[in-house]
Amino acid sequence: MFDIYKGRKVFITGHTGFKGSWLAFLLHEAGAEVTGYALPPTSVASHFDQLGLAASIDHRVGDVCDATALSRSIAECQPDFVFHLAAQALVRPSYADPVATFATNVMGSTHLLEAVRNCDSVRSLVYITSDKCYENVEWIWGYRENDPLGGADPYSASKGAAELVFSSYARSFFKHRSTLGCASVRAGNVIGGGDWAVDRIVPDCIRAISSGRPIVLRNPDATRPWQHVLEPLSGYLLLGAQLFNAPIRWSGAWNFGPSSHEVRTVEEVAQHMVERIGTGEICVERQVGQLHEANLLQLNCDKAAQLLRWKPRWGVDKALDATADWYARTLSGEDVAQVTRSQLREYFPELP
Repeated sequence: MFDIYKGRKVFITGHTGFKGSWLAFLLHEAGAEVTGYALPPTSVASHFDQLGLAASIDHRVGDVCDATALSRSIAECQPDFVFHLAAQALVRPSYADPVATFATNVMGSTHLLEAVRNCDSVRSLVYITSDKCYENVEWIWGYRENDPLGGADPYSASKGAAELVFSSYARSFFKHRSTLGCASVRAGNVIGGGDWAVDRIVPDCIRAISSGRPIVLRNPDATRPWQHVLEPLSGYLLLGAQLFNAPIRWSGAWNFGPSSHEVRTVEEVAQHMVERIGTGEICVERQVGQLHEANLLQLNCDKAAQLLRWKPRWGVDKALDATADWYARTLSGEDVAQVTRSQLREYFPELP
């Protein structure tokens, strides 16, 4: 899989974020010529900065809401592959600023698609949205790629809308380009080292443990299809390679997530972090009249399993162990790049 990326040009939006920094570092390790386009990192101890990626890839600061700058960057790069990860990626902030959420996740994604439409070098487009793009009625089985899109909260609705925009571009413009493969991908909740976002369970746990405060859970019974960040990235890269080689066959929508028996509650995740790190306490404070957040959401990944032959390499317990170990090692003073690289090599023994 990695051979196809070596020496080729890859353009990543959102490379300063959690998933984006892992993807940019991984592709750089694989020998790709990586260009990243994103806003500056938002956290003080950002994974992107700690990896030193600004010095090792073509790092461009820009907003996907700036159509001109984004289009110019893609035109200058002339990439073979495009991975679109830039987003406002959290549910609760979408309630605080729905306009910015829709601007970034819908119009920013439209700007990316328009830039790709005007760049003939692109052979493979992987357009990342979210498992929350589905109209979630909280049934017990996983959502398939052809299930209805939607969302009660602004974040989920913006991701459903971004999928509709992608479908329109794919059918209106991209189907006429025989050398361009394009796919939208949806993944469940990802965990892993280097995530410092607010209102996400793992970084909230680490901040509380580091400061000696209890971990406060507002929705402890909510379940999620937890997976390590390298799981969906492996799917994105495998799909990106297939799109490059056989565009028509592999274009479409794809889910990447763990099996249904791998789900854990928020409280179970927090307890695993405490036990693995060896310190910390948990406090449940249920909020009355809190903003809507889904309690149950799962994906059906049969399409990826049967057609792409993709499946998770790490179960949820291994994912939680690796995540806790990353934070424990880096907070104790180990070099972030070396810890990240060691986990990449453990997950991808075939990495050059």
